[in-house]
Amino acid sequence: MDISIHQTFLPQDDPDAALAFYRDTLGFEVRNDVGYEGMRWITVGPAGQPGTSIVLHPPAADPGVTEEERRTIVEMMAKGTYAGINLATKDLDGTFDQLQAGGAEVVQEPTEHPYGIRDCAFRDPAGNLIRIQQLR
Repeated sequence: MDISIHQTFLPQDDPDAALAFYRDTLGFEVRNDVGYEGMRWITVGPAGQPGTSIVLHPPAADPGVTEEERRTIVEMMAKGTYAGINLATKDLDGTFDQLQAGGAEVVQEPTEHPYGIRDCAFRDPAGNLIRIQQLR
């Protein structure tokens, strides 16, 4: 079996802020930017990796989500507990410095964990947790 990760989804509640963070701060390519009925889906991905993308989508755009569920999603996003993603880099310290200089909200500075991972963490403009691990 040959399976790869093609896309993952992260909610965004401000498409312009999300675009600025993922394109300008993280340096991702914009692959698609689609609007529909006042909502916007933006697909971004790392340069040189055309088969892997993140779709930044309006939260609770699914018509099957109830109003109560929408409120819960918005509350969780505001607390930064709704969604997240793990990324990796060969230069964790340089990446951390660039993101911090770009104004990204720092959650954790580069840290060596006892379970063998060295990483740092930020929040994107929607509150999603972005963890970045050092590649070994």
